[in-house]
Amino acid sequence: MRLSRLSIVAAIALFGLSGCVDAYPAVEGKFERTLKVTGPVDLDVSTGSGKIEVRAGSSSVVRIYGLIKARDDWRSSAQEKVRYLEANPPIEQSGNSIRIGRIDEGAFRNNVSISYEIETPADTRLNARTGSGSQMIEGLRGPVEVSTGSGSIEVDSISGAVDASTGSGSIRAMRVAGSIKARTGSGGITLEQTAPERGAVLDVEASTGSGSIEVSGVNGTLRASTGSGGITAGGNPAGEWKVHTSSGSVMLHLAPGAAFDLYARTSSGRINVDHPVTVMGGISKNEIRGTVRGGGRLVDVRTSSGGITIR
Repeated sequence: MRLSRLSIVAAIALFGLSGCVDAYPAVEGKFERTLKVTGPVDLDVSTGSGKIEVRAGSSSVVRIYGLIKARDDWRSSAQEKVRYLEANPPIEQSGNSIRIGRIDEGAFRNNVSISYEIETPADTRLNARTGSGSQMIEGLRGPVEVSTGSGSIEVDSISGAVDASTGSGSIRAMRVAGSIKARTGSGGITLEQTAPERGAVLDVEASTGSGSIEVSGVNGTLRASTGSGGITAGGNPAGEWKVHTSSGSVMLHLAPGAAFDLYARTSSGRINVDHPVTVMGGISKNEIRGTVRGGGRLVDVRTSSGGITIR
């Protein structure tokens, strides 16, 4: 079978393009730095593309390991970028305030990805951002604020507040002894709140455009919403609860003896409540309004498609 002149030209162009990609792979490099600190640390980490991992370590130093991946562009070669960043890591320190990730030289900033692994004292306030890449944070006092344009977020054993957001990816925050905010455009959310010894009332907010939500240990206000997915939540409604999903079932596990006002509504599904409800108005299989054990904070549960169970 003969190939047309156009087909041959296209094949040559495609082969040439593939060859260029293979001929110019990313060049890798790395750097390591150890910074001395005394007292609580204020840590700011950012990268345009790359992973960020931060863990609790020694109380007197911050250890930083950076993995560089660079490609050529019209301003500088990948080798030049790697050599520059290895010799001049984007790390700034002013006392106990540390900023990581700012690259002032434009020639060494484009087509560069840096992933970070950091050990810092547990008594650290963290703000970490990446344009594309996952994040994992563990063992800090906080507060902790983490965000990524695309990638998953995992947070574990944080003593203060957590604010986590991703454009696309899952969020998992476990053993958090502070308020929690978690937002994702697409992905599931799993949260576990641990109340501090003083028994403070803590808030939780969780929202996803598409994905399930699972929350446990709430002792305060809860806002949970998803465009598509089920919601499971448990705890004590010491503050107002609003649990809404456009498509999916809802399961609530409330503390024994909890007293609250209840409004539950589903457009398609049934409502089951294991608590003693004093109903206000008419009774319907799709809607309940009433009080439990004399009433209290409002528990507002709604789904357009799915059942509701409150235990």
